[in-house]
This record gives sequence, structure tokens and C-alpha cells, in this order.
Amino acid sequence: MSRQEDLDILYQLFNKLEESVESKRKLKNCHGRMDWPDRGIYFFFHPSETRESTGQLRLTRIGTHAVSKGSSTSLWDRLRTHRGAKRGTYEGGGNHRGSVFRKRVGEALIERDEQNEEYPKWGVGSSAAREFRLEELEMERRVSEYLRDLPFLWVDVDDEPSPESDRAYIERNTIALVSNIGGESIDPRDEEWLGQYSQVPEIRESGLWNINHVEESYRPEFLDTLANYIDGTPELD
Repeated sequence: MSRQEDLDILYQLFNKLEESVESKRKLKNCHGRMDWPDRGIYFFFHPSETRESTGQLRLTRIGTHAVSKGSSTSLWDRLRTHRGAKRGTYEGGGNHRGSVFRKRVGEALIERDEQNEEYPKWGVGSSAAREFRLEELEMERRVSEYLRDLPFLWVDVDDEPSPESDRAYIERNTIALVSNIGGESIDPRDEEWLGQYSQVPEIRESGLWNINHVEESYRPEFLDTLANYIDGTPELD
């Protein structure tokens, strides 16, 4: 089968997943008291860009968590880090040094709006002093606003943390399938997509907020694995 046909199957599976969990959600409406699976994979979509062939919202970020042996991070832990803080000192903001997704979105906003001088330490280091985080708070809030409005789906994949886990396998192959690097450009990205302003060529060329696996080949049989997990993913209570 062609890559176009495999992409069509992937988006058909997203339709099935959306029916299973009742609807896409947005982080601005989510909280930890919802019945999230302990482990899983998430799929973020652009809120207005659609596929050329079907009109479905375009996939823009794939991610998982706890793929290192011994890791105890949950699916909601990862989603909450992307969402950012709802209260406290950094209310409305977040910590981009704990979320590569937040970091890359912030970089693109800074580049688009020519604010490099205002945020010279954005993305520098794995932690930052309180004073620097407060200086970056306005940009963190803009990142939160962007991310909290992205529709997303999730699939329950409750296997043990490992680079060989099914979660890592599905994430890697989904990214490789959707990425436009090195092949035909399918579902081309709008010129105004924020990722077009990224300084990271893998983001601009792949059309995803991902860097790892965007230049790899995919294994079509991963779609069967994903389909099996979709069948076991319940709606949120």
C-alpha cells in the first residue's frame, strides 16, 4: 500500500478512537480527576487546518511518556506539563524546560514576533532561577494559550516502560508515517502554521512539532497494533 493509503487508514483509526472516547478534548478543559489511563499515547491536532482529502483536522504532534525503564510518569503527568500551571506563582504559564513541546512552540513564537532580545535565555538549561522564570512568564502564558486550544486524542497503551514498548513503537511509526521529510508532501502545512517559524528544520519540513523519528521509515503493520489498542480504550468518566 502507498503512504497516502496508510495515512488514510491512520485517520480512519482516529475517527474510531474519537468515537470510543466520545470526542477530542482540549487541555484548557482537562484536569487530573478525569479517569485518564496510567499510560498511553497522545495525538494533538491543529484546531483549524485540515487534510486536503477528507477535511479532518490535521495531526500536528505525537507523544508518549515513560519509555525509560523504571520511569513512573503517567499520561496525565505529561499532559499537565504541556498544559502548564492553572494557579500559583506561574499561573497561566508553565515550565518549558520540562516540556519540549512548550519549548518549541515558544521558540517559534519568539522567532515570529522578533522577540529574541526579550527572551535570551528561553530554552537554555534544564532549570532556571525564579527571577528568570518570572521574566519569561508572559511568553509561557502565550505558549499555554496556544497549547490549551489544540484538540487532542489519547489511546490507552498500558505496557511497561521501555524503549521497546508498544507505546514507543506506535509513537515512532506514527511520526515517521505523517512526516513529510524525504517523501511526497501529503497534507501540506499552511504557510501561517506556527511551526513554519521554527528555527528547527525538522519541524518546518516534517510539518510536526516533533524532531525524533521524522526522518525514519515506518512499518505499516504498526497500524494493526494501534487498532488493537483503540479497541481497548474507554471513554473518560
